[in-house]
Amino acid sequence: MFFGLLRRRKKEPSRPADPLAAFDQLIENLERQAAEVRKSAATLLALKADLVRAEERYARRLLELTSRRATAKERGDARAVRVLEKDQAQAEDLLASTRDSLERAESDGRLLLEAASELGDRVVELRHERESASARLTMGGLVTESLRERVARFDQALVVDAARDEIERAHALADIYREEKSQEE
Repeated sequence: MFFGLLRRRKKEPSRPADPLAAFDQLIENLERQAAEVRKSAATLLALKADLVRAEERYARRLLELTSRRATAKERGDARAVRVLEKDQAQAEDLLASTRDSLERAESDGRLLLEAASELGDRVVELRHERESASARLTMGGLVTESLRERVARFDQALVVDAARDEIERAHALADIYREEKSQEE
């Protein structure tokens, strides 16, 4: 019954009132994402180097086991041949697994580098768009200020026109009174 009251609501990220601040926030988020993607790509590159060394090590071990098995076969040591065949099968499995992991790491690394590149391009694009928006906002402010001054001048012109109309009415009224007075005399 009271459980809903005790839960805290998640705060939604506040939207910036300034459009340029919204651009800045988006650019910052994309830069942070790009940094994380680059960090992951670097980790995969380090893993790839480890996998290449492991692949070389397993290939050398496989060659060594093949050589030792051939030597054991020549000596007629069947027991050693069985053990070496088993070791050779394990080494082949490890080599295949390492190669699969290496291929996966290479493809994932390429994908991450592409994603980082796309994020970088998007950040550059947003920076240009932000600069354009900044210029448009500045120009919009100047135009708005100019229009305010123009409206003020227009209002003054209306006041002057209204005053002229009032003066003309006053003159017309004075002319009417003069005519009436001259007709009375």
